[in-house]
Amino acid sequence: MACIEKLRIKNYKCFEDFEIIFNDNLNIIVGNNEEGKSTILEAIHLVITGLLNGKPLYTDFSASLFNLTATKKYIESLSSSQIQPPPMILIEAYLKGDGLALFEGDGNLHKTKNIGLALKISFDDKFQDEYQELIEQGEIKTIPIEYYKIERYSFARAAITNKSIPLTTAIIDSSSPKYQNGSDIYISKIIKDSLETNELVALAQSYRKLKENFGDDSVIQSINSKLSIGSDISNRQVRISVDTSMKSSWETILMTFIDDIPFHQIGKGEQCFIKTNLALANQKTQSSNIILIEEPENHLSHTKLNQLLDRIIKKCTGKQLIITTHSNFVANKLDLSNLILLSSKRVIRFNDLQKEDTQYFQKLPGFDTLRLILSKSTLLVEGPSDELIVQRAYLDKYGCLPIQDGIDVISVRGLSFKRFLEIAKRLKTKVAVITDNDGDFEHKISQKYKDYDSIESINICADNRDHLKTLEPQFVDANYENLSTLRSILDINPEDYPTEADIVKYMTNNKSDWALKVFESQSPLSYPDYITKAIEWIHEGE
Repeated sequence: MACIEKLRIKNYKCFEDFEIIFNDNLNIIVGNNEEGKSTILEAIHLVITGLLNGKPLYTDFSASLFNLTATKKYIESLSSSQIQPPPMILIEAYLKGDGLALFEGDGNLHKTKNIGLALKISFDDKFQDEYQELIEQGEIKTIPIEYYKIERYSFARAAITNKSIPLTTAIIDSSSPKYQNGSDIYISKIIKDSLETNELVALAQSYRKLKENFGDDSVIQSINSKLSIGSDISNRQVRISVDTSMKSSWETILMTFIDDIPFHQIGKGEQCFIKTNLALANQKTQSSNIILIEEPENHLSHTKLNQLLDRIIKKCTGKQLIITTHSNFVANKLDLSNLILLSSKRVIRFNDLQKEDTQYFQKLPGFDTLRLILSKSTLLVEGPSDELIVQRAYLDKYGCLPIQDGIDVISVRGLSFKRFLEIAKRLKTKVAVITDNDGDFEHKISQKYKDYDSIESINICADNRDHLKTLEPQFVDANYENLSTLRSILDINPEDYPTEADIVKYMTNNKSDWALKVFESQSPLSYPDYITKAIEWIHEGE
């Protein structure tokens, strides 16, 4: 199977100099907004097909395709003594698989022998004299793209065409509606691609006959007669008809219906579901080596998304699949070991995660793994009560909630802490675990988490007093000098709950309720020391 092994991007959109390695089969690209996920899919499709937004690159070529940093450096150099040459866009796809010998050579940025394709947008030297004149006159304010040329070639330095490339891509983006006269262009194109040549001819003929017969309708003839006889519009014959002078295409005029409902009137989720399924089923996708899918989760319910992922996996067997997503469910369901994180244009891979951890998240895909992966720093807590108390403690100390400082608080069941930490140690972002000692600090904390002691970005926070085994006794102990205020906040009276043990019992039996009352309280309270230290550590350097 031919596939892309590595992609190199230079000066294209958000990437000044970037490299990413792919798995042969499944790749899941995640990252915050503006990290370049969509640009990677676009660059792959561009280097292999020469198409941008469905059109040949030369029809959509503009200065906006150049990386802003590279553009700024070039423009600033024009007013200095060290004028830089006009920047070049280069996209290189390093390939692997059978039938690729003709594409092997050292015509790549590394000048090393590899198999691959390249797309280069560069200054054309034949315009050097004219360009030099403009520089001397100081008339260049942006990249002079009128002097650029576009080349596609193999690493063997031979020009290539789409027919000469032994692999093809299909890009699926069901999220952006593109309507023309009520018809969805995207779905119409998919349907068109699914039809045989004779069916397309028959459809075009039927559409032409429909236009030609419009004027023969008795109602239309009556209206045209009225317009001609009694009209002051013109002294010439006036009539309405269908324009047959232009080659109108059925896919931009005719409307697609689903169960007698115009396609653009059905729900957004169903639109995305149908578009993706049609795209997966059409002939061009089935014959493609590389399938590129943009955020398949858009507008879909949990059930629909699960159905779609099962279909994607089934339809893309034996192909290289590259998916972008913001969905925990997609990332977990498709195996976190296939995850590729883009962070500040760096690439972080998770292919060395233990299989038992990735299988755990596959079976329980609702876990917030991407919240951990995409956050600047994270506080991991045991449950809803801990989450509420930690957030209130942070609010009291710093005047805002953690999320407002870019710190996520994620509720994780105790058995999952180590699975999340296995992800965290690859991120090198600050992650604090706030956990109970469960009455055995030595074994439940010290021994359990000893493998993370040497990792500076991970901090395990728990109290070492075994008799205070959970949050409830810890919280009562922290407020032992102010129990009257605590009782007032919890709306319990001293007669029914006279001792600390009684208050702990009440809180234990009403976990979420007591934590919510504390979170919403107007009165100040104290917080367990291990929680305070955790939020102080996570806040350092903010």
